[in-house]
Amino acid sequence: MKINYSHLLLGLLLPISYLQAETTALTPPDAKPGECYAKVVLPAEYETVKEQVLIKEPSESISIIPAEYDTVKAEVEVIPETHKLTPVPATYKENVETIVVKPAMLTWKTSLDEDAKPVSPVLLSTVTSSGIDTKHAQPGDCFREYYIPRKFKKISEEILVQGEHNETEVIPPEFETIEKTIIVKPASKRLVDVPAVYDEVEEKILISPEKTMWKKGKNPAQKLSGATGEIMCLVKVPAKYKTITKRVLKEPATTRVEEVPAETKTIEVKKLLSDSQIKNTLVDAVYISVEKTALEKEAQFAWYSSKNKVDNKLQFSGQQVCLTEEPAETIEVTKMVLNTPARVDSEVMPATSEMVETQELVAEAKVVKTPVEAEYKTIAKKKKVTDERIGWKRILCQTNMSKDIIATLQKTLNDKGYEAGEPDGLMGRGTRNALDKFQRENNLATGGITYETLKALGITLNHQ
Repeated sequence: MKINYSHLLLGLLLPISYLQAETTALTPPDAKPGECYAKVVLPAEYETVKEQVLIKEPSESISIIPAEYDTVKAEVEVIPETHKLTPVPATYKENVETIVVKPAMLTWKTSLDEDAKPVSPVLLSTVTSSGIDTKHAQPGDCFREYYIPRKFKKISEEILVQGEHNETEVIPPEFETIEKTIIVKPASKRLVDVPAVYDEVEEKILISPEKTMWKKGKNPAQKLSGATGEIMCLVKVPAKYKTITKRVLKEPATTRVEEVPAETKTIEVKKLLSDSQIKNTLVDAVYISVEKTALEKEAQFAWYSSKNKVDNKLQFSGQQVCLTEEPAETIEVTKMVLNTPARVDSEVMPATSEMVETQELVAEAKVVKTPVEAEYKTIAKKKKVTDERIGWKRILCQTNMSKDIIATLQKTLNDKGYEAGEPDGLMGRGTRNALDKFQRENNLATGGITYETLKALGITLNHQ
């Protein structure tokens, strides 16, 4: 049995958990001649947002303004009864809080292995339409496709190999031989052609005008993550001309008339005595018995949980979907939480009297409370802006690369101190090492010649 998996294989390149089906143009939009594009899975885009997290709650600081006194000469209390105020500062304790900066994500894949590939929306839709409740599946759940093969039966059929027909027998005619003089060729006039005279001239004609056309690209010079393998390049096809040699009439053709005498010949001829006759004989039709294999029942497909036992008659088709969970990313933030608030302890100091210069209380001691603002820490979180999608991305490939571009790249790398070797237009090991070193030192993407690298080197392609 032959099963067509081409649509399913294409779908395996698309993450299911958050990729929505999009319609992608058959050819790249707004392309220019000489440019190459590849149809790729464009990753989801995120933006970094800042959020303030409370690490120390608001509180109060306490200070004491001491009492004020005047000195007087009288028998008075030297020191009246007062209160001794002792401030006790607030105490804090550390509280570690876990902040989620990237939530956990669920993805349908071909297995529970870490390197398993995501499945396509088409395949997941097939699983759901078969009756599997994928919305309530748990991480680690797997579902497999099973099938019952086609069932065939043997039938016998009579095949006509030769129909009923007449066999014809021909009875030849009878002749006698006689002599006869005949004119083999009658007298006539013959026209003799006098050919025309021509001169030869050369002329250049347009075979096909200049045009642009889409052409399949191959051998990308730039490695792309998530590429589907389909590369399209808009190339310029130059006009085609052909030089032909024309014959120009110089003198037109003419004819002249010549007399041709008749020609005779004596030959032996046959005189018909009796004409040929046809004799028909009827022959019966001929049949043979042929045994045929006919389809009795088509193959049947169904999806079952990998945890369930299936009937032995069912065969595993090789298709499987599993729900996997990518754990959330978190960071730990230490907060200062108020344990005990600030307070003032009061102690009574008894009055003292004697005949001396004394101090008279003018103003009592005061407690001043000053608010202390809360402390916050700013953390960065990633927020998804767009989902993954399919689109065209401009690349360098064999179609729009040339030895001249590579030679220019080698010379520029050499001028900047990167030893790329002789500018021979060939991507050898020395050139690749020099290119990789330049990309790493300038924070550029590595893995091949990219448009960003050419721009950083100041190299402009003639088709840009």
